[in-house]
Amino acid sequence: MNSSIKGIATATLALLINYSVNPAFALPQKINHPSTVATQASKDILIVPGERVGPITRTTTKQDLVKLFGASRLVDKTISGAEGIGSFAATQLNLNQGRSLLVVWSDNTRTKPLDVRNLGSAWKTREGIGVGTPLSELRKKLGNFKLYGLEWDYGGTILLDSSKLSSYQGKLILRVDAAPNASEKFPNDYQAVLGDSTFSSTNPHWKPLEIRLAEIIVVLNPSEQ
Repeated sequence: MNSSIKGIATATLALLINYSVNPAFALPQKINHPSTVATQASKDILIVPGERVGPITRTTTKQDLVKLFGASRLVDKTISGAEGIGSFAATQLNLNQGRSLLVVWSDNTRTKPLDVRNLGSAWKTREGIGVGTPLSELRKKLGNFKLYGLEWDYGGTILLDSSKLSSYQGKLILRVDAAPNASEKFPNDYQAVLGDSTFSSTNPHWKPLEIRLAEIIVVLNPSEQ
């Protein structure tokens, strides 16, 4: 396994087992109602790789999520790691208009987020990258880059170290996928970009498959293991 795969594999496996929030000054006598705080928090849809997803930062706890969004929007769950290895505490945040997400915690205390994933389409980086961004737009923002073939554990993962956004390596994981019926409509093109191999984003076989960004994982506290 080459160093690029090892890096992604290590990060992803560990995750599955930077805007600093400057609070606005408020008059001493003013008290924000919880629903007002939740509304303000839900309007922040900026992704800063390695630092924050909206108001969720490296130091956000489960109790902070309750204060920010309200307990009724949160659902605790346990998720399995990559390839079914390990299980990890997580909290689903249910928001409307494409703002939902999943926080994966470092342990069952839910006091330190490892990463934020399952991001809805409303969330965007400063470059305007979000779930649903087509390959043509990704190439404009990242330049020509390399990515892994489809249909395996790390299928469709973009190698950020080969892109203009190499500074996000280790802080952001981007994965693309084809349209749901692409394998049936264009079987030859689809078969040509499958498996544990790297491909150029300029490979002509991608074009008819309607490739779009399907998954974003924002790494907040990388595992030290």
